[in-house]
Amino acid sequence: MIINPILKGFNPDPSILRVGDDYYIATSTFEWFPGVQIHHSKDLTNWRLVGQALDRSTQLDMRGIPNSGGVWAPCLTHHDHKYYLLYTIVRELNSVTKDTPNYLVTAESIHGPWSEPVYLNSTGFDPSLFHAPDGRKWLVNMVWDHRPEHNPFYGIEMTEYSVSQKCLVGEPQIIFKGTELGCTEGPHLYFRNGYYYLLTAEGGTGYEHAVTLARSRSLNGPYEVHPDNPILTSWGDESLALQKTGHADLVETQNGEWYMVHLAARPLPGTNRCVLGRETAIQKMIWREDWLYLKAGGNRSQLRVESPDLVETDWEMPATRDNFEDQKLGVHFQTPRESLESSISLSERPGYLRLFGRDSLESKFNQTLVARRQQAFQVEASTLLEFEPRSFQQMAGLVCYYSTRLFHYLYLSRDEDLGPCLYVQSNNDGKISYPLGAKCLALGETKSVYLKVMIDRSELTFYYSLDGQKWLVVSEKLDASILSDDYGKEWGFTGCFIGLACQDLTGKRIKADFSYFEYLELDESREM
Repeated sequence: MIINPILKGFNPDPSILRVGDDYYIATSTFEWFPGVQIHHSKDLTNWRLVGQALDRSTQLDMRGIPNSGGVWAPCLTHHDHKYYLLYTIVRELNSVTKDTPNYLVTAESIHGPWSEPVYLNSTGFDPSLFHAPDGRKWLVNMVWDHRPEHNPFYGIEMTEYSVSQKCLVGEPQIIFKGTELGCTEGPHLYFRNGYYYLLTAEGGTGYEHAVTLARSRSLNGPYEVHPDNPILTSWGDESLALQKTGHADLVETQNGEWYMVHLAARPLPGTNRCVLGRETAIQKMIWREDWLYLKAGGNRSQLRVESPDLVETDWEMPATRDNFEDQKLGVHFQTPRESLESSISLSERPGYLRLFGRDSLESKFNQTLVARRQQAFQVEASTLLEFEPRSFQQMAGLVCYYSTRLFHYLYLSRDEDLGPCLYVQSNNDGKISYPLGAKCLALGETKSVYLKVMIDRSELTFYYSLDGQKWLVVSEKLDASILSDDYGKEWGFTGCFIGLACQDLTGKRIKADFSYFEYLELDESREM
């Protein structure tokens, strides 16, 4: 039995691929670098994160990208012994035209190295690549219409891609205008039993999200819509554990079973706030009269799903503590908007992560922040910080971070009269506050301090210790639920990240050393 979500606390917009006996899922990473996470499974039940595809600044530079912009909706395919990965970089969210360039990278191995990007178009987002039975390749994406009084989701466009020329060729054509659900996006094409199948997301990416299926005998259409459309949605049933279900992809096992992966979200009980962000779930599917249906019946997402007829292959659980003994960051760590090659070091002081201070946590440009995604509703994270600030404009510490407008930050800085002090800074939708008030917690002339955060669903508490044994509360419980999708004035998809940060507004790039980072999940089960 599969317990959803299969990629707990990971990113959404899943694209699934089977190569032999191996299954891979690529997911969106938005403004976080490296871009596009790749997950691996042998049985569709147990998954592990094996890396990110876009790991060089020449592939991905997102400085200035808006919160929850950046890398959207990757599509991972394999043909003629080569992996193809398509993705959008969303440069604007609130502008009329959006600015959504689509790119393609390729690799001989799923582990890379991936090529430099090939620019495709900017007509819309959610690109996918269809390898047609006749050997031709087709780019499929939604088209964004910026004109006033027009449906911004203009339709699904198809354009031929030339492998030899590394560009689009011929004229694009609209093959599907969508249904009454609206907001038609996230297209994937498949060929089976003489039919071309077009799977799309509709209804918008929030609680009205849905999966639409259409088919045609001709690649160009017209496409007839599934008689019981949508084939998956959570809209209208608040009792379901999985909400916002939509944006799906299909895979056939080596034994002829069919599964659909899709994005979902699990709000905190009694709220619409999703601190874990968008996650990836799975449903078992069956074919009847050349139409696809949920094996469980109806069109509602299931929390428990029948496992495939595959040999169970579990993976070793990742270590909960990183002592920074390797020469590269662990696979779960990411940084906002850019590579931090010149602003972090794992070699200058072996066994420590050294961060060099730059912009504030409100900056969309030069932050020094290393973080991992929160993957459970009850977690604990801690570190030991060594830091010698000389100014109140120099800070380093432990942060629970959703975006430049939403975070809670426990940091060490310096008061001109009291010396080294701990502060707490909170950003609630752009409004900065200091829960300790005008006071700070003086530590004496210490150079090191242990920092810890405990999150219990919607409550967040910071602690500190001078010896790593006796922990003292820094502040009263803070509202962790604001670090979520569906809160604030901006769009959001990412869920909360927990990490280590350093700022230096004096321009001296002060260093902060962290001797470890420990992340523990306290939930008793994977289910709500």
